[in-house]
Amino acid sequence: MADAQPIQWRRDATTSRAVRALWAFGVGTFFAVISIVAVWRVFDLLGQAGTTILSTTVAGTGFDLTSAQAVLVAALLGLAASILALAASAHTQAHLERLSAGLPLPVSTSDERGLQRAMDAALGTLAMVGVVGALMFAGRLVSQGDLLAVGAGPFTFLAAFSLPLALIALVGSSFLRSVGTIDADEGVIYLHDPEERIALEHLEDASVRTVGDTAIVTLEYATPGGQYVPGPRRLVVPPVVARELEGLVGRSQ
Repeated sequence: MADAQPIQWRRDATTSRAVRALWAFGVGTFFAVISIVAVWRVFDLLGQAGTTILSTTVAGTGFDLTSAQAVLVAALLGLAASILALAASAHTQAHLERLSAGLPLPVSTSDERGLQRAMDAALGTLAMVGVVGALMFAGRLVSQGDLLAVGAGPFTFLAAFSLPLALIALVGSSFLRSVGTIDADEGVIYLHDPEERIALEHLEDASVRTVGDTAIVTLEYATPGGQYVPGPRRLVVPPVVARELEGLVGRSQ
């Protein structure tokens, strides 16, 4: 009888939309908040330099734009457009290699997985800059224009609440991420990153709950002599892997 082939799976930002979206949202939110604070400081300082080239009023709130601030805004818009163009391109890696060729420091773009994560982080940052920035701008309009009795409170709260949401998203992406191999011949489950080994003979039961393209496997360990057996109690795997694991645990009893 031929040996059974090991079953391998990988759930990370490159194979799971849920993990990718949660990671991009979490990282992007933190980068967005840091970027907004830093850029606003510089923008405010540049308001004292150069001549005023634009003066307007929105909802009773006056806004002035100096030439130095206009240069900063143009540079930021150009950076955002470049990121969007790279993300939309079918040859992102080749474009980055050409751009990095003129840099004085060695920049490696050969890691396709790392490049994808960097682009996800950049896109997440752009998206959350738009969301958080819009909330802060709306709060300023409401506050200075006395448009709402509650003032800027709701907008400030929503902008600040994005940070704990980002933390929850990062925890969720970590929980949903898993890489491993099931070797039926050896009767072992190998987990990678972090490395861990689970012997099927130590498992009494495996129950599966499927949500979309994600299966959460709850493992019950045997307790020989009342001793605690260390190991993960839950695994997040593709549904086909979950069904195979459930069958192997059942046959090992």
